Amino acid sequence: MFKKLTRPHLEAFISRYATGERTLDVGSGGSSYDRYFPNRLTIDVDPGRKPEIVGDAHALPFGDNEFSHVLCTEVLEHTERPHVVAQELMRVLKPGGTLVLTTRFVYPIHDSPGDYFRFTKYGLRKLFSEWTIIEERAELGDFSTIAALMQRIGFQADLHGGKLSKLVLYSLAWIFSKLDGLIKKEYGDINKSVVDSNILSTGVYIAVRK
Repeated sequence: MFKKLTRPHLEAFISRYATGERTLDVGSGGSSYDRYFPNRLTIDVDPGRKPEIVGDAHALPFGDNEFSHVLCTEVLEHTERPHVVAQELMRVLKPGGTLVLTTRFVYPIHDSPGDYFRFTKYGLRKLFSEWTIIEERAELGDFSTIAALMQRIGFQADLHGGKLSKLVLYSLAWIFSKLDGLIKKEYGDINKSVVDSNILSTGVYIAVRK
């Protein structure tokens, strides 16, 4: 119950797009995706994370159409101008190339103070409207998202009651993580006039083709 609920889903999504072709990992942040992308070039704005290139996603130091694949995981919410970053990702990607991107939707502040935005699936569709969406998925189901939020409170907060309170919290998180099957149908408004899906999720994953 103490393992991050989100991580296995993130790894599984990224692994589906594994390739030996030249890949730019934007905002790599010390991530270890070499087993999926052995020909990976890492770039991050923070030199402390030891990327191969220190650079800003708002102005990538590469020419047009340089990479067959671009990876951008858990970065977009930390950028000050997401539209500019999206344009840069498109610019450096070859025609027919693939962008694999993950970002946060319902999630606590993390890596503060550099945490600026949250994205719905509709927001990402607008942001990448000029691209062909290959795949789009929610990270977690509704109740699993509540469970993940409970986990993050335990990870990021000191609680009255100390370890006992955290044990109760993590136990509740485990219970909630098993309840997604209770959802029969979801709606995009409180009047239940628009059928929707994954109305609550910790994050959104997309893979798009230029």
